[in-house]
Amino acid sequence: MYRRVRHSRLSVFAITIIVCLLLIVISVDSKSLMEKQRSLKEREAQLTSQLESEQNRTEELVEFEKYTRTKKYAEEMAKKKLGLVHDNEIVFKTEDGK
Repeated sequence: MYRRVRHSRLSVFAITIIVCLLLIVISVDSKSLMEKQRSLKEREAQLTSQLESEQNRTEELVEFEKYTRTKKYAEEMAKKKLGLVHDNEIVFKTEDGK
């Protein structure tokens, strides 16, 4: 009978230790999962803001593409890049040649 009680106490003690170890492992894993979840939310926020900025940039590029097809843009580039002017325009140059 003494052997049974001793064996029973040892079994209860071993089971208690195993349960405690499992609880520790689960709590550590849950904390690491919470950290991962937080970092993923931060990354999602960054990607969302980056997506919005890229969408805005795309809209600006579409507007610029429309502008480059106008006659006004062609005249501006001809004046800036080629130095061309209309027949009735007068060009003033500074001393440094600009």
